[in-house]
Formats: sequence, C-alpha cells, structure tokens
Amino acid sequence: MTNITKAVSADTYEGPISKPQDWGMIIERDVAIPLRDGGILYADIFRPDTSAETFPALMNISVYQKDKLWIPPDDLEEDANPYMNWETVNPLWWVPRGYACVRVDSRGTGKSPGKCEPSSYQEGVDFYDCIEWIAEQKWCSGKVGTMGISYHASCQWRVANLQPPSLKAIIPWEGRADQYRDQAYHGGIFSSGFVVNWIATHTAHHLLGRARKNNPDAFTQDMLWQYLSHDLDSEWWRLNSARWDQITVPLYSVGNWGGWALHLRGNTEGYTNAASKNKKLRIHTGTHFHPFHSEEGKLDQLRFLDYWLKDIDNGIMKEPPIKLEIRTGGSTKSYPFRYEHEWPLARTEWTKMYLQIEREPSEIEANVEGSLVKTPPAKLGKLSYSTSGATKAGVASSSSLATTHGSSARTGVSFKTAPMTEDFEITGPLMCNLWVSSTSEDMDIMITLRNIGPDGKDVNEVGQHGQPIPLTKGWLRASHRKLDPQKTLPYRPYHSHNQRLWLEPDVPVECQIEIWPTCIVLQKGHSLRVDIQPRDGVGSAPYTHFHCDYNAGAVNTIYSGGDMESYLLLPVIPQKS
Repeated sequence: MTNITKAVSADTYEGPISKPQDWGMIIERDVAIPLRDGGILYADIFRPDTSAETFPALMNISVYQKDKLWIPPDDLEEDANPYMNWETVNPLWWVPRGYACVRVDSRGTGKSPGKCEPSSYQEGVDFYDCIEWIAEQKWCSGKVGTMGISYHASCQWRVANLQPPSLKAIIPWEGRADQYRDQAYHGGIFSSGFVVNWIATHTAHHLLGRARKNNPDAFTQDMLWQYLSHDLDSEWWRLNSARWDQITVPLYSVGNWGGWALHLRGNTEGYTNAASKNKKLRIHTGTHFHPFHSEEGKLDQLRFLDYWLKDIDNGIMKEPPIKLEIRTGGSTKSYPFRYEHEWPLARTEWTKMYLQIEREPSEIEANVEGSLVKTPPAKLGKLSYSTSGATKAGVASSSSLATTHGSSARTGVSFKTAPMTEDFEITGPLMCNLWVSSTSEDMDIMITLRNIGPDGKDVNEVGQHGQPIPLTKGWLRASHRKLDPQKTLPYRPYHSHNQRLWLEPDVPVECQIEIWPTCIVLQKGHSLRVDIQPRDGVGSAPYTHFHCDYNAGAVNTIYSGGDMESYLLLPVIPQKS
C-alpha cells in the first residue's frame, strides 16, 4: 500500500502526457450515423480544427439528449460553457489535448428516431455500429475510447460485451453493470424510488417542453412494465447486463463509496470479474459529478486514455492497479488516496461480529436492542418486530401515496459495537448472516451500517446527490435466499434470484445478505451500528423500495446464539503499528 497525499493536475503533472494545443474546435451537429438494420442515430462531434494529424475519439451514447445543456454548480472545477452536457466530458478541455468528443442520442431519444430501449442489448449493438463508423472517419486515428458517468458508464459494459474492434479502452465512471442486482431489484426487492422516478422524469424530458419539437414520438417504451414483469433474474436481464467473460478491452473501473444502491457494485464486480488482462480500479468519495470533472480525476482519465489510445507510455499501467480514497469519517471534502494491489485487500482480517440480543424492541430511534460482539452468544435469543410500517394513512392503503406518508414509528432492530479503543478500518465487501422467520410467507431484510460518534449522533458521508448518507446498505427478500454456489464467495454472497423459496410461518431459515462495499476508519470512541429493518432505513432516499402486501400485518423474528449464528462479516484492515 502507498499513501497519496499530494493532488496533482494535468497542468502540474511532470510525466509524458497530452498537452493542450491551439488548434481551435470544429463542431459538427446532428451527424447521421447509419446502423446495420437501416436505422439512423444522430450525433454531435467536437474535434480539433486541423488536418495535420488524426485523433482518437471519446464516445458516449445515452437517452439524456446530446443537445440538453448542463449548467454546472459554481464549485465544479470546470467552468460552465455552451458545450457542457450532463455526465459527459467537457470538449473545451479534451479537444485541445488531441481528442474528439462524440455524443450520440440513443435510438428513440433526443433527435434519433425509433423505439427507445434504455439500457438494453439493442443499445449496445447500436453503440457498436457508431463506434465502428466513427473509427472510419478521415479525422479519426481508428482508435475509440468510451468514458462517462452513470448511464454513460453502464452502456460501456454492454458495448464491451460485443468487442467492437476499434474500441481500445473504456472508463465506466460510477456505472452499474448488472441491471437486475445493481439497479432494479436489490436482493430481489424492487427499487421503485429510483426506477419509477427515472422513467417518469425522462419521459417528461422528452415529451414536455422544448424537446418535443425535435422528436414528438421519442421515448416510447414500456420499461416499467418490463421491469415489473421480469421480477426474477432471467436471460432477459443477462442480455441487458455486463457479461464479464466477454469483456476483454482495457478498462479503468471507477466507483464511489457513496454509490451503494446503484453503481458501486458494478465497478467492484467489473474489476474483479472482467476477462480484461489490463484493468484498474479507483474508488473515491463525493457527489456523482464533482470527482469526474476534478483536476485530479481528469489526470487519471487522461493518463489511461493517453496510454491506450495514443501509445504514450506514462507509467500508469506499472502503478498499483487499485486507488482507494480512505474515509476517516464526516468530511465533505476529499480524503487522501491509497494505492493497493488487489480486491479485496490481501491483508484483510475477516472478522465476525455476532448479534448479541439484550432487550426488547424500542420505537425510539437512538435505542439499540443489543451489541455486536466477537464471541458468539452461547444461548439462543430472539427478537420480534412488526413489519407493517404503519403510516399516517394507515396500513395496506391502496392510495398512490401509501409509500410516501411518514412512518409512525421506528421499525426493526439495531445492534452496536462498544466504542472503539483505537482506530478501526473496515474496507471491502461485507456480508450479514441472519437466522430469521416470519408469520408471513416472505419478508424483506434491509440492513444499514452507520458510524456513530461519541455523542451518539451519526457521522455521515457525502452521497452521490450531495446528501448525508450512512456507510453502506444491503438488502434481501427472504424468498430469494437461494445462493449460486459457483459465484458465491464467503464475503460476497451471490443470489440466484431465479426461484422463490417461500417461508413457512414461524419456521427459522438462514439468510446471507450481500452488503455493498464500504471504506471507513472508525475513529477511537466511535461505534459501528447495524440496523435490520423491514423497510428502508436512514439515508435511503432516493433509492427506496416497494414493499409487497405480504408485509402488512406480519411479524418478523431474528434469532441469534446457540446453533443459529447471526453475524456481520467485516473486512478489517490492520492499522500500522
């Protein structure tokens, strides 16, 4: 491991790198790109104004409309300009450094005609065709890279599945990869808060306001029905997701510790499982967009792309493959980075913290029902709690507002460690093993990990939307507890999600819950708290979930002790002596 304490920008970097040139910029709007099935997609191209040499292209495709101007916040490290677009590169920075920037409207969105299929196999095929067409243009060197955030990242996994010959490097920056597990169904529970809002918002972006005049038939799709009707994993989801054995292109997978519930899992799974022989992993903190546009972040991007698209040997592939921002708690600014050589870290001390049940459930938010301890309790204990989630509208209301009325009381149970006697680092993937039962045929298990300060208050981190968030979360619908033995690891269960194993009333079953990776150095005097709930806990929005009707009126029970070991498995990193 190596600590990185000094932030370096492209302007101060002393190694070989593409330097800005005074070329000027050619802008080509609404360029028609032909597709193999006779369709056409429209693109905007920003490229250096010179015929003296050819240039690699940085490409992205999305439903976010290439013509929609993004006006960034004042604290972004790139100035606002007329060419900014949401979650994509800034042409005024990249074009002078010898890169063309190409933005494509996905089929049936923006100005491109056809039927929209967001995040689909078809979109990947279309992206393949666009990449190969751009590579043949006389101004292009024949080498193409892809880079962008979120949607602009997830589409990179799908096109990489198809291995277009001209695609030489990808940088999926905060990009979900498994459409079922990462985005739509967390542990088998529908992620309605994000998915429903996303569909409604982008339908409105296309059909209401100025955009409608460009393509009045845009964004016609049945995405929500498809997601709900495919509520188990299947080839439908696999076709629309990353296929790791087919991804061989050099990749720089970039995640965000605050990206649990949408993107982070895709980035760590991508680095671990992709067949690429040349790959790197970076995980940072902050919002969804500040690190991407930061001077430090752009240097990482530029060095990687220079190496693979321009054959500039700047040493980036000789450095340790992993770069992690190490959180120490509560900062709204960046933390120092640290280089590592493997994921999970080889020196990890996998530590079980057992649930020790000590008292009956309480409706008071600050209270806990027990402790997290290193020794398994000898005697079996159990805790029961209501799953109804009663709100001001009552229970099991058919109103569309039933999921938004405030809950009348805290739900579930919590456990907490004793205050740390010294700094305690947790970095890596996590797992929670729980013995549970319900009076119903199924139950939702939602886990939240929290950093509690000496004053008893949460020490929060910065979420992707700038909101305060806890450390990380995990989810599982008990009927989805079946594991895939070929893909499950001791620290990262992999659920098949291909059949339902219904519960028998009050009969305990063992569940292994995947908790998305985290990084925190719990300071001396701080405690780790875990909430186990039937509903979304603190800091969940906007990634909330739909709770099916079997929750109404049910009582869930957690068991711990004796021959029913319930515990958290933590990736503890030894501190330097």
